[in-house]
Amino acid sequence: MGGYSSEYAISIKSGQVVCQYLPRDKYEVYAVHILKDRWVMVDDNEKEFPIDKSDFSVMIDAHKVQFDVVFNAIHGHPGEDGVLIAYFELLGIPYTSDSSYQMALTFNKRDTLSVLTPYGIPHATSFYINKGDVIDTAAIVKKVGLPCFVKANRAGSSYGISKVYKESALRDAIEKSFAEDDEILIEEFLNGKEVSVGVITYQNKIRVLPITEIVSENDYFDFEAKYLGKSQEITPARLTEEQEQLVSTLAEKVYKKLRLKGFSRAEYIFKNGIPHFLEINMVPGLTAESLLPQQAKAAGISLSKLFDNALSVALESDK
Repeated sequence: MGGYSSEYAISIKSGQVVCQYLPRDKYEVYAVHILKDRWVMVDDNEKEFPIDKSDFSVMIDAHKVQFDVVFNAIHGHPGEDGVLIAYFELLGIPYTSDSSYQMALTFNKRDTLSVLTPYGIPHATSFYINKGDVIDTAAIVKKVGLPCFVKANRAGSSYGISKVYKESALRDAIEKSFAEDDEILIEEFLNGKEVSVGVITYQNKIRVLPITEIVSENDYFDFEAKYLGKSQEITPARLTEEQEQLVSTLAEKVYKKLRLKGFSRAEYIFKNGIPHFLEINMVPGLTAESLLPQQAKAAGISLSKLFDNALSVALESDK
């Protein structure tokens, strides 16, 4: 848990919940904090024990502990973008989450869209900018229209995102996004019902979880709406049977075309009755209030079963 990004504190909360709900009669659980200045195992008394990065082990009271499997609860860099996963792959340590390539791909919003587009996955019209590019605001508005969303390409939890109503506000929004990433995605505003769909591998089968409808009290589903109670999250979503079938089928198709196997939670907005893909999260929030656990609960899957299954999949994949 932890990480190097703006999502560090949220990851700590997710990791603490995982530690709480993993069945202790089956697992010996260690809380490992991956931080910029140190990697440490933190015990129940908040005492820290340094992690040996050469083999991802820890010395506890002169006893060397080597881990059988890693539960990845890091949102953002380096846990969600494939960097840490590649390290575990090199060491041969099983892990939850997808492979390093799939994690890197899905963390990059632009690359994800480029893979999905040939399969006919509907999504918003977009415009790309890299740091150092000449910013032509007129060209941006001509392509995506107003209002539009300016997003950091590789960031989560709505960090580095702005909804822009006037061309004159574009440059400030772009600079805000550049504070999070040197690549930016600018998308048209899709005006419609927003839903979040969890798709996981559960008991060796791909399972689409009950859908959550997002009703933000703010202008969009921003950080406050996600984490500070400024939204309604309605599970199951208020959808017609046709809408539910359309978005569930699309979500499973996205999961399969991206060749995923771990947890995933993707957002969609209905435009003219058609669900449009926004983005996908491979290490979604795992607190009891987070969307994926809400959806799992609605499907009759407890947090303990959800987390246990993730480790079982990781250990089985390693055989």
